[in-house]
Amino acid sequence: METKEIRNILERGEGILSMAPTWVPRPFNRPGKRIRLHPDDYYAMGLKRGAIVERWFSSITKVETEGAEEFEGMSFVNVDGNADHKVLFKDFVDALGAELIGEKLMEDYGTWPMYSKFYDYNEPLFHHVHHREEACAKVGVMPKHEHYFFPKQYNNHLGIRPVTYFGFDPSVTKEQVKERLSKFETADGRILELSRAFRVELGTGWFTPAGVVHAPGSLCTYEPQWNSDVMAMWENVVEGEVFDYSSLCGYVPAGSERDLDVIMDAADWELNTIPNYREKFFRPPVTDEVGEGYKQDWICYGNDYVAAKELTVEPGAEVLIKDAAAYGCLAVQGHGQFGKFVVESPTLIRYGQLTADEFFVSNARAKEGVLIKNTSPVEPLVILKHFGPDCGMPQMD
Repeated sequence: METKEIRNILERGEGILSMAPTWVPRPFNRPGKRIRLHPDDYYAMGLKRGAIVERWFSSITKVETEGAEEFEGMSFVNVDGNADHKVLFKDFVDALGAELIGEKLMEDYGTWPMYSKFYDYNEPLFHHVHHREEACAKVGVMPKHEHYFFPKQYNNHLGIRPVTYFGFDPSVTKEQVKERLSKFETADGRILELSRAFRVELGTGWFTPAGVVHAPGSLCTYEPQWNSDVMAMWENVVEGEVFDYSSLCGYVPAGSERDLDVIMDAADWELNTIPNYREKFFRPPVTDEVGEGYKQDWICYGNDYVAAKELTVEPGAEVLIKDAAAYGCLAVQGHGQFGKFVVESPTLIRYGQLTADEFFVSNARAKEGVLIKNTSPVEPLVILKHFGPDCGMPQMD
């Protein structure tokens, strides 16, 4: 599609793009079935690929899972209400640049640098690491800094273990961890015996920088993150599911696949063993602004990469909300108007169906403000917004 037509689509939306759902399957774990996908459609992408357990938002990043299709994980724009006519969101970013995402992000990164997702697993995830920046640089990939938030609207149940493990107890040594990893192909390494866990709390979140080994609990999680899908698994047996050695040695320099010192170099040992982990990385909501008929909180903040807000508009209220930078967003409760678009949080989504819950707001329109109206007489309209690092998020002391 030519730049002129892409610009016309943005102009017709008055600086807002309507987005189509992007579904992602994984060949491990089981779906928590909280992302409002129709129960007949969890294997719509094929049994070999596994169940659909994630939905990605505002993404120009391709899934790294083996067998993924050409544009899997990448977002598409709903240009005219016909699912067959949707256009790759990356084409809009490439064609419009600063006109869409702002000068700051273009100058610093040359593109839209983040995306968000729901991940929705019934069992906890394996203890795994997204390689720290120095390790990523050795193999030419991007680090994956990520932030978690646990929305009440998408957690009607908590799965089998709503507990997340982060790093290792400060008393643990590298040699103890290395000894567990050395068993990856011969025995259950039980690496979580060396870690520390926190029960996750709905309506709060955690920042998890690249390099921290972590085993997320079994909640449906809203996760703004940096543009990457890079990881390595450090836990080989999880709830009876066994993982191959290849899952441990991903994204290391060629020839180093059997070198445990190189594999462990993916982790930032200091961050993994700091004694005040909760104090440093737990993120309760922080009020951004409150006005007649609405409240907006920062729910992801205190880092150099990604941020998010939760906006609640009361029944019958109409508000003009301004933000400092471009953002993607998702309605998780209620219905109404979002700029010129109808917005509604879906009850049930068929695979391939369009929705009216996801949008991307250009930098200029975000600063000008979006008029939002809750047309329900009784139910709040709740919208989650994800930003890059140019949004003026609060930092930690």
